[in-house]
Amino acid sequence: MTASTSNDDHPSRMGHIPEFVTTPSAPPIFQTTAFDVPDLNTLAELYQGTAHGYVYTRDSNPNHTALGKSISDLEHAESAAVFASGMGAIAAVALTLGAAGDHVIVARSLYGITLKLMARLQQQFGMTITYVDACNPTEVADAVQSNTRFCMIETVSNPLLEVADIAAIAKALGDIPLVVDSTFTTPVLIRPLEHGAAVVVHSASKYLNGHGDVMLGVAAGDAKTMKSVRETSSVFGQNANPFECWLTQRGLRTLPLRMTQVCQTTNRLAEWLNGHPAVSKVYHPTLPSHATYAVAQKLYPQGVGGIIAFTLPGGGKAAVNDFMIAAKSIPFSPTLADSRTTVSHPATTSHGFMTKAARLELGITDELIRLSVGLEPFELLQRELDEALRAVVQVEG
Repeated sequence: MTASTSNDDHPSRMGHIPEFVTTPSAPPIFQTTAFDVPDLNTLAELYQGTAHGYVYTRDSNPNHTALGKSISDLEHAESAAVFASGMGAIAAVALTLGAAGDHVIVARSLYGITLKLMARLQQQFGMTITYVDACNPTEVADAVQSNTRFCMIETVSNPLLEVADIAAIAKALGDIPLVVDSTFTTPVLIRPLEHGAAVVVHSASKYLNGHGDVMLGVAAGDAKTMKSVRETSSVFGQNANPFECWLTQRGLRTLPLRMTQVCQTTNRLAEWLNGHPAVSKVYHPTLPSHATYAVAQKLYPQGVGGIIAFTLPGGGKAAVNDFMIAAKSIPFSPTLADSRTTVSHPATTSHGFMTKAARLELGITDELIRLSVGLEPFELLQRELDEALRAVVQVEG
């Protein structure tokens, strides 16, 4: 005899959890492509925004909403949106604010792939771009045209850590929206919207998540702009994965603790590296020798995050390669802001698509190393870096 089955017994219909009234102590993951809608009237209400719910994860998902609310709270913004990557966030904002024939002002010292995106906007989307020194508000003001639609800068430039005076740039732009990439600094160190920015973006893969296991981007600003940005994201398929949102939400719980430790360790390492005989130059805004030391002291009393750039005395890429081999406990990784310390080489990673001459114009030499400081103790990193540096560069003592 065979047991009788109903339609509900089929494996394809199993696994749904009955509704319950108690609240989970940790946020749940809504790992689903779509949501079941009872009827067309409810569907219309959902699309009109008169009912609260979800239809399709490309458009929205409870994990998107939860993380967006957390980001908007941290940034003191009206609203926020989440994306599949930091570049997804920047692209969605740029494609929302600008169109063919528009003019855009861009800091010439930006993350290399952001510069690559801006070149695409010019070549394929018909926008015109003016590149400026983000540390010179007068140059920004002089670049404004009648059809300028937005300006894009970073709080602290990648990789030479030049600090922008956000309020001064916002004033120079007037009513033109200022978009600020705050990946290096996070809302723990600065909230760009409070300094006059219109939109703030992050690669949440970095400090917001903080554990090197997420690919995600976020943007925050006023409700009207963010609504349009989310619509752009849906059309271009830049939506975030619910699980990535959940991981980032978990990472946010320790963000203030992590940023405090990272800043303290990084500030000490920058000072120590600045006096090391095997290092020719250190780029860090806590050092009086840095070009933007004064503005950094004003805006970032704790520090500017966990990034240090430094150069070796000659030897080019070969010396950098020897250093990376010698630093056995500090891996090369073309990213930053993991819980572990890593090194990268901007000339062959983030800015590798540029010509050598273009890189040198930005100050990115073959000898430049970018160090992303993690959560290890200062003394451990000091010892490991010292051993690697002395293995590559012959010094006395």
